[in-house]
Amino acid sequence: MSGIKQVVRQLKVQRNGAEREIEKLNLAIKALTSLDGKSAPVKGVLRRKPKFTAAGIARIRAAQKARWAKIKAAKNK
Repeated sequence: MSGIKQVVRQLKVQRNGAEREIEKLNLAIKALTSLDGKSAPVKGVLRRKPKFTAAGIARIRAAQKARWAKIKAAKNK
């Protein structure tokens, strides 16, 4: 049985290496396709999760507008 476990472990290592290689190839394809201005989606490439929610962006925008309004009001005095 230990021989089978070693074979399974080795196959998993090879599979993980193949997955990393596929990811590298997908990224290379994506980079090259973006050079010609046509960005075609590459199958298997995951999109990043946005860093801010829509509500968070709205709060940031509102705060920035308030800062600019305060600066403009002080400038007009």
